[in-house]
Amino acid sequence: MGIVQPESRRGFLRLAGGAAVAVGASGLITANAAATPGRHRRVPREHIGIQLYTVRSLMESDPQGTLNRLGEIGYATVGVSGLYGHRPQEFRAMLDTAGLRAVLTHLSLDAIRGDWQQALADAHVLGVQSVVVPSLPGELQNPAGYRQVAGEFNVAGLAARKAGLRFLYHNHGFDFATVDGEVLYDILVEETDRRLVNFELDLYWAVDGGYDPVDYFRRYPGRFPVFHVKDMAADGSFEDVGHGTLDFPRMFAERRSGVREYVVEHDAPADPLNSALRSYEYLSTMRF
Repeated sequence: MGIVQPESRRGFLRLAGGAAVAVGASGLITANAAATPGRHRRVPREHIGIQLYTVRSLMESDPQGTLNRLGEIGYATVGVSGLYGHRPQEFRAMLDTAGLRAVLTHLSLDAIRGDWQQALADAHVLGVQSVVVPSLPGELQNPAGYRQVAGEFNVAGLAARKAGLRFLYHNHGFDFATVDGEVLYDILVEETDRRLVNFELDLYWAVDGGYDPVDYFRRYPGRFPVFHVKDMAADGSFEDVGHGTLDFPRMFAERRSGVREYVVEHDAPADPLNSALRSYEYLSTMRF
């Protein structure tokens, strides 16, 4: 079975060029995503967070100092990406000391296939609202695999709901591949029960996969309670939020998304804390 990848955003940017990039040929991108006159809504500061994967190199050596600095920058929440050798109780204590609230934790597909009840109990200790599967392995990246996973997600989502938690899936670019005429991501959205399974939409990876997040908000309203707010440089690489090409005001303005939490992420920052600061400064002052 062959995989047909949509045209990459790098290709789009090369073809668009010059003024077309500034305008954003599909409305996905803009040369400057800063707030414009007439926009009055803002991202609630108590819902601005950062995925700790962004600062993973610092969390390895100085977790408390790193968390403290994120709180000082102004972040209210974090997305947990592993506990760096600490027990859930210890990690929660570090978050409390830093004045941060964990809103989600990333857990592998193996976690839902293993001692899921213990994973949910640990999530409660961290104080999160959502448990998130962050990726699927290559052997499942076909329609049959995604249908299998959709069934597993419904079961895991029911257990999470009974435990008072929300179950989400986080996408990458490969989730938007078309295989045998079907978009893999659409299989997950359409074959999961919206009462049990919803989505942490990584905006960068959706655009990189060739799709407009706003289209998904309109097609599947209310199913995207968390955004991974990640920006794209002109060459298609990662960029600090507000310093790249993605038109976040346009995306955020679509109320049908159902978003509650805005979680900054940069996969490969040269200076993690400076990246965190620049992204926060933009997100906390933008209007849409």
